[in-house]
Amino acid sequence: MKHEFKHLQAAHCENGVTTNLLRTIGVDKITEPLAFGIGSGLFFVYVPFLKINKGPAIAFRTMPGLIFKRTCNALDIPVVRKKFSSKESAEKYLQECLQSGQPVGCQVGVYYLTYFPKEYRFHFNAHNIIVYGKEDDKYLISDPVMEGVTSLSSYELERVRFAKGALAPRGQIYYPKENKIITDQQIRKAIETGIKRNVNHMIRIPGSIAGVKGIASTGKKIKKWKDKLGQQTAGLYLAQLVRMQEEIGTGGGGFRYIYAAFLQQAHAFYPNDTLLEVSKKFTQAGDMWRNAAVQAAGIYKGRIGSQADFDVMGDYLLQISEIEKKAFEALSKIKWNS
Repeated sequence: MKHEFKHLQAAHCENGVTTNLLRTIGVDKITEPLAFGIGSGLFFVYVPFLKINKGPAIAFRTMPGLIFKRTCNALDIPVVRKKFSSKESAEKYLQECLQSGQPVGCQVGVYYLTYFPKEYRFHFNAHNIIVYGKEDDKYLISDPVMEGVTSLSSYELERVRFAKGALAPRGQIYYPKENKIITDQQIRKAIETGIKRNVNHMIRIPGSIAGVKGIASTGKKIKKWKDKLGQQTAGLYLAQLVRMQEEIGTGGGGFRYIYAAFLQQAHAFYPNDTLLEVSKKFTQAGDMWRNAAVQAAGIYKGRIGSQADFDVMGDYLLQISEIEKKAFEALSKIKWNS
């Protein structure tokens, strides 16, 4: 069960899986940045009552699976998505897909991915890979964050597909259902839909844990962590923030850089110069997220750690919040004529 498959490396796993799977059905114009933007991938949420790796849940992107789902929906591409109650049924369905020549996306846990360096393995169950074939007991894997294709044994793949804990994947499989011809007009409309939804999620969402308000609120909390949590726990929380910010391959402000690239590429389909101007703001935000990650690393590694250092860290997030707020406000004022 070995099939021809063209592996393309990406900065982020779900973007890469989305673009790679779409190429298998003939949709070649959707790049990683376009998938991320059409799927309204940019987000921020801080959930202190949900713990992952003993730290608060922090996300810099939308919920796993939504980028693929939204991108396909926006382009009117039907999808198949399944979860399984048993490992046997999950294995059986995967075999059927591969025998029919269908590569599939899988949500997996990172901790037991044997081809990852040990320093990148942690308990995070929202990584995405493509399984495109099998040779003897080895499943052929296209992991978009890797330079080339790799493989996992049946046991290794089962282990990561049924990882336990938060966001347990339950053997999840997904793929586009049929070949489609996608027009530039469809992509243009999908870009508009994706931007409008992202505007709502980042500046109009209620509450103080998500969007730009969530970034500012988290910045204010960080300034209090040293006194409230103690040096060690505060350091662990900052390590969690950096770990989730990096998300295996996106780099310091990676999601912001990808969104900046999305706006630049969107300009080719909708030549409004506001897109290019706002793109610069997201590059600036990405740079500041990267600086914040360096500051956080200095604290949790013990190189710095005074209250002033926590204040600097908090101020980074307050400044980032304001930059991203102005960026999305500018996008909200675009008059679309699709």
